[in-house]
Amino acid sequence: MIEGLTPVLPQHTFDEAALFEYLRHELGIDFDRATVRQFAGGQSNPTYYIESPDGGFVVRRKPPGELLPSAHAVDREYRVMKALWDTDVPVPEVLLLCEDEAVIGTIFFVMRHVEGRVITDTLLPGFTTTTRRSVYNSLVGTLAALHNVDPAAFGLGDYGRSSDYFARQIRRWSGQYSEADLPAIQAMERLIEWLPENIPDGDDTAIVHGDFRLGNMILHPTAPRVEAVLDWELSTLGHPLADLGYLCMGYHTSTELYGFGDVDPPVFGIPSEKSLIAEYCRLTGRDGIPDWPFYLAFALFRMASILHGIAGRVKAGTASAPNAAERGALAGKMADYAWAVVEEAG
Repeated sequence: MIEGLTPVLPQHTFDEAALFEYLRHELGIDFDRATVRQFAGGQSNPTYYIESPDGGFVVRRKPPGELLPSAHAVDREYRVMKALWDTDVPVPEVLLLCEDEAVIGTIFFVMRHVEGRVITDTLLPGFTTTTRRSVYNSLVGTLAALHNVDPAAFGLGDYGRSSDYFARQIRRWSGQYSEADLPAIQAMERLIEWLPENIPDGDDTAIVHGDFRLGNMILHPTAPRVEAVLDWELSTLGHPLADLGYLCMGYHTSTELYGFGDVDPPVFGIPSEKSLIAEYCRLTGRDGIPDWPFYLAFALFRMASILHGIAGRVKAGTASAPNAAERGALAGKMADYAWAVVEEAG
């Protein structure tokens, strides 16, 4: 049984018969007795599960309506997953990209469904200490495998800009924060001043996922390992330590922000932050990360800006998620966590 499936939302319906006919022609698969349901949750790109006599398939499409030019780039998701299929990075097998909007109204791609578990609780309730450790080791191993991929060798040399990643990202998220018509957050104001002045030397470039966290992984149905990495919408070329900082945010945040809160992770079998970083360095050939507080503060700052943007949409009346107000209200708390990292580092 696949969790998180619902009937297709009214705003995301499409001509299922047209889709089935197109897929039958392109893939040679029988969809006569197929059914379509939608994955619930916060995906900005509507995602559907097709159950057919020939197995399960997943369709991911651009949402209907007017969109920002660079948003909801399902074609980029398709491209990166197709390229990574031949690497050590576990991804679903993508089968086709349809750029003809006449088929179902927007462009979409199709991939095979990966059996497994999607778990958002970072403490992995119900797991033993041994299996929790194995899951986190698989998680950091998967991230290292991604960052060890040579983009050019797999046709992704032009997947994004390869310089000044942090400077560009800080400008982007500072701008989003400033554009929200909301009271200023003191910690964010400090971060906007501090971050550009403290970008570490070096301009490493790798394929970065952009949202690399437990909830975007499919775990094996029974074994404690990552079977597939999902949601590549924010992927690009960038500095790999941005992903690592993002993965480690939970060591510094509360449970309402998907963190460990006051829990000591090693007591639950989860590697400490220091151990996780050491394992990443071992797998990627790094001799430590001397400027670690910057990468962590940046990740927390970026998330604070995202939450602040949600709060802005709540105020403007354009937020769609049912928990948007609750999430947006956490922006200040996340910014405080980021500034606490800076202050602790001195």
